[in-house]
Amino acid sequence: MLRHAIPPARFFSQIPNEILRHPRLNSDAVRLLSWQLSLPADKHESLSATAARAGIKPTAFQRAKKQLLQEGFFHEWKEQGRGGLWRTKQLVSNVPLTGDAAAALRDGEPAHAKPVVGEPAPRPVGRHPDQEREKDTSNPPQEAGPEARQLVGTLRALDPRLRVPRGMLPELAALAAQWLRLGHTADSVRENIKRCLPTPTEPIHRPGGLLRHLLREAPPVPVPPEPPRVARMRECAGDGHTQPLLFRPVADEELCPDCRQEQAGTTTRPPAGVLAAVKGVAAARSLLRGGA
Repeated sequence: MLRHAIPPARFFSQIPNEILRHPRLNSDAVRLLSWQLSLPADKHESLSATAARAGIKPTAFQRAKKQLLQEGFFHEWKEQGRGGLWRTKQLVSNVPLTGDAAAALRDGEPAHAKPVVGEPAPRPVGRHPDQEREKDTSNPPQEAGPEARQLVGTLRALDPRLRVPRGMLPELAALAAQWLRLGHTADSVRENIKRCLPTPTEPIHRPGGLLRHLLREAPPVPVPPEPPRVARMRECAGDGHTQPLLFRPVADEELCPDCRQEQAGTTTRPPAGVLAAVKGVAAARSLLRGGA
């Protein structure tokens, strides 16, 4: 096996081979963990939000999450905060951790775990990315059109917590315009945002930052697979076949071309007895005229 790899000069992550080659982690689990470990230290993103950004379906996400829990790379705790509201704290690590070691990292205590690359550090990803403060201006979005502005104006209807300051609406509209330019519909953009919102019991402290985060990366529009040829075919309703015959209809016809041709010939050609009678009458008339 030949390999050619150019070491990246920037924007790369050091992922232990123990993770990349783990025999009990499927590809979704490895991608979730690698994605989380590649995030900046001040970027807080829940595991479910990462799965949504990575295009991992809910069933596959639950399977991958279970594997990460079983292997000790992921831990989470349910805590009841002020007002009786429950919240979830999550932690990922680049080495397997026991429950006690993970709890120690959660509480800010040193954990007794031998790291593979560097010392393991707590990564509390339970907070939703609505806490983000930095603004990415490296690639400023283009100006938004009226459809994008109208789309952003309807996001409040998805959830009452999405009360966005007026000053952020042009920026969000420009981000939404990127989705529309790629071919997404307004309904699909709203559905994507609704799917990534935190649970109804969780507060959204910075709804503008959350929407900016969700709209920042517009995925390509999925191309529906072409239906198989047999799906466009129909079984001939004629009774002249020993076995079922499939044909591709041009319109709404129910007979194959051979049956239609045979039926057309039957309906336009008189029966043999009628033809004989007509010939007999003609011959009689000819004889009578000759005698006269």
